[in-house]
Amino acid sequence: MACKVESPLHNHVISLRVMIILVSISSFHFDNAFASLATSSSTAVKPGQGEAEALLIWKASLDNQNQFPMSSWVGNSPCKWSGITCANSVGSVIRIDLPDSGLTGTLNAFNFSSFTSLQSLDLSNNLLFGEIPPEIGLVSSLCFLYLFNNSLNGSIPMEIGSLSSLEVLGLGTNKLTGTIPYSIWKLGNLTSLYLFRNQLHGPIPQEVGNLKSLEQLHLQINNLTGTLPASIGNLVNLNDLSLFYNNFSGPIPSTIGNLSSLISLDLQLNQLSGSIPPEIGKLKNLLKLGLLSNNLHGSIPSEVNNLTNLENLGVSNNKLSGYLPPDICASGRLVYFTANENYFIGSIPQRLRSCSKLIRVRLDRNWLTGNVSEELGVYPELNYIDLSHNNFYGELSQNWGQCKSLQSLKISHNRISGLVPNDIGKSIQLRVLDLSFNHLVGEIPKELGNLGSLYDLNLGNNKLSGSFPVELVKSSNLARLNLAANNLSGPIQLDGFSNLLTLNLSKNRFNESVPSEVGSMHPLQILDLSHNLLTGKIPSQLGELDSLEVLNISHNELSGSIPSSFGKLPGLNAFDISYNSLEGPLPDSKAFHDAPIQALVHNKGLCGDVIGLKACPCGKKDQNHIILIVVFAIGVQFLFLTVLGIIYGRNIRRAARTLNSHTDQAQNGDLFSVWSYDGLLVYEEIIQATENFDSKYCVGDGGQASVYKAELRTGQAVAVKKLHPLQDCGIANLKTFEREIQALSEIRHCNIVRLYGFCLHRRHSFLVYKFLQGGSLEKKLRKDEEAIKLGWTERVNLVKGVADALSYMHNDCSPPIVHRDISSKNILLDLENRPYVSDFGTAKVLKPNSSNWTSFAGTLGYTAPEFAYTMEVNENCDVYSFGVVALEVIIGKHPGDLVSFLTSLSSSTGHDLPLKNVVDHRLSYPRIQVAKEVVCVVKVALACLKTNPKSRPTIKQVCQELSTKGAPSPKAFDRISLGDLIENC
Repeated sequence: MACKVESPLHNHVISLRVMIILVSISSFHFDNAFASLATSSSTAVKPGQGEAEALLIWKASLDNQNQFPMSSWVGNSPCKWSGITCANSVGSVIRIDLPDSGLTGTLNAFNFSSFTSLQSLDLSNNLLFGEIPPEIGLVSSLCFLYLFNNSLNGSIPMEIGSLSSLEVLGLGTNKLTGTIPYSIWKLGNLTSLYLFRNQLHGPIPQEVGNLKSLEQLHLQINNLTGTLPASIGNLVNLNDLSLFYNNFSGPIPSTIGNLSSLISLDLQLNQLSGSIPPEIGKLKNLLKLGLLSNNLHGSIPSEVNNLTNLENLGVSNNKLSGYLPPDICASGRLVYFTANENYFIGSIPQRLRSCSKLIRVRLDRNWLTGNVSEELGVYPELNYIDLSHNNFYGELSQNWGQCKSLQSLKISHNRISGLVPNDIGKSIQLRVLDLSFNHLVGEIPKELGNLGSLYDLNLGNNKLSGSFPVELVKSSNLARLNLAANNLSGPIQLDGFSNLLTLNLSKNRFNESVPSEVGSMHPLQILDLSHNLLTGKIPSQLGELDSLEVLNISHNELSGSIPSSFGKLPGLNAFDISYNSLEGPLPDSKAFHDAPIQALVHNKGLCGDVIGLKACPCGKKDQNHIILIVVFAIGVQFLFLTVLGIIYGRNIRRAARTLNSHTDQAQNGDLFSVWSYDGLLVYEEIIQATENFDSKYCVGDGGQASVYKAELRTGQAVAVKKLHPLQDCGIANLKTFEREIQALSEIRHCNIVRLYGFCLHRRHSFLVYKFLQGGSLEKKLRKDEEAIKLGWTERVNLVKGVADALSYMHNDCSPPIVHRDISSKNILLDLENRPYVSDFGTAKVLKPNSSNWTSFAGTLGYTAPEFAYTMEVNENCDVYSFGVVALEVIIGKHPGDLVSFLTSLSSSTGHDLPLKNVVDHRLSYPRIQVAKEVVCVVKVALACLKTNPKSRPTIKQVCQELSTKGAPSPKAFDRISLGDLIENC
């Protein structure tokens, strides 16, 4: 029968956008599937009454049956219900349209046989799960079936092949498995087949050629294999063919040239081989040709020049050779052109010079040649261009300054000479500029300081001269600066470069001393000043670079000792200080203990516990130092034990009179009831339980301390945080140790790890905590099998627990305590996944009437952005870090570069980014009330991540918001976007 209803496709945005297609996929609804089979009544009923009964039975099976629009489903007249359309006011149901309705459940209670006139079923963008019932094949009148974007699993039932009237089959973005049933290839009326984003496997059979009416075929993002059948050329009405991100192999069939209506052909990210068939040149209507990331070889056929409507051409990552098509942009319509990582030779096509609509160009990693100043023109819309790793020569054109939209310019590894053009400073949106490995000369132009958005500048391996470009300090976003292997000279001036992550000034002629200002560059991860003429001592401020991972100051003329502050660098894992005049002991840290001798050689007199170095003496001066430390340690221990005695007993005399009974308690299980008056007993217990801190008991290791699990004779398990000893026989990280004791001795909260006691001793200094068997939140989220066990309810409660702990510290402690290092690694879990905030080594007590300024502390990626330049500690720092953790719990991983992440949410694409596309996909979508709470957590997290600290809520307000569950109703979960939440924060 012919379909009498129109396709229920409106303006929903499909999660996969196909560029440059006149008939856009985004015109289709993507709603979620619902429940299936219900036993229908066998008695004769009035028209519509049996359908009403079937719909109500299915509604009752759903988890959220009273959700709009189903709230109107009462009585026995379905023609008046929301989402239901009948042939007339009392006729049979012909359409069921429930997209974006928050439906949660299965299709198992849906009686398909009751709907004898149904022509359109749209359940896309819901929360349906389970299998598609085979009874769906009973709806013989069905023309449009939309089950997009649900969590349906199992195989596609072969009974769908019985729907002979079917025109549109939409099962994309589900969890369907198995092969595509052969019965589908017999649906002669099918115009659109959408099976993308599933887990389907197997080949496309020759029978695909039977679908003569097919206009759109979307099988992308599956595990399909085999060769592309030649019969695909029979689909003469096809305008959109998307097969990318599968495992197809073999050649592209020449019959592809028969598809004269084709607008978009996307075969990228497969394993296709052979050459590009010249018949592709017959596709005169083609707007997009995507062939990148395959194994294609040979040249691009000259017939491609006939594609005068082409807007997007991608042939990157293949084995193509020969010349680029000379007339590739004859019509001037080309927007995207990517041919990188091939073997192309010759020059850039001349037509490309006048191709003014270009937005993105990638020709890097080929064998192209030509004068770079003559090959390219002015491109007002150009956003990204990469010509690196070719054989271009000549001088850089001043035209680059006229590319006002340019954000990334890469022309490294060529033979370009001359000066760096001053006019590049006019490309004010430029974020990446890479001109490295060329033959550029002259000074670095001051105009580069005008590039306020510049993030990555690489001018390394050229012949540049002059002094260090201090004007770059005006590029406030600059994070990566590489000026290595040039002829730069004079002093290094780093004052104001506070946001750098990577700084490479090696292989130049810089002189004078290492600037102490580098110590204020707290985000710095990589620092290379090697192969220069630097003199003087290493500034101790370098020891404040908590994020530093790689340090190279070799091949200079540095003298003196290595600052002991280097032992505080927690992330340092690679360094080279060779070929200097350094002397004295190595700092006490794992990086130096494990250092290869090659990183230390050719110095004046270094000593330490490294093979190839002499051991350091422990002289009279050191002995006096030890005596002072021991006296101090005894004093602190005595004082603190007295405090603990007051806390636990409140009466020392009374405690002494009951010492024997407490000792009995210790033998029966509670060893720490005697901690206040018999620390030696506990000390000996821990030494014995860990076999003098044998590595087999170590459960964690950091730059300042190692954590051991100690099982005491009472059966009690504790975590022992042992500080690393210093090389000079001293006590490491004493301030950190004291800070942690000071903070935790006054804290009693169910979501803060409990401190049992401490020992301050020259040989072993440690803190003793309650042992938590669940490990850290970071490790829990990293492992799939563990993360799946952490369900949505547990995750919401986890976020609430961390918020409660911080609220206690900020509001109930006097004076308030700021943690300063809230991160997923510092949140521990018990076996019930209850969270405990830990690691108070960076905590700071906020003293009233004081400035509370401090040095950098925290973990990169969690630290509030303003802390990098204000250094003022307040509660807002913890609020920001909490926001990162809360978002990490919902996403399932760290959100990465938060600046770019949150910036993307303000863009047109990110603004509409559905929340369901962001949440941890290892879990099924949250249901009903839990969905409200998940939305609330994300909303609160985004509010905490406001750039302006004054715009963030207090942690007390966070707790109130989480407890009231102030979030949209669950029906909006699939429709809500992160942009909506940002606006409502």
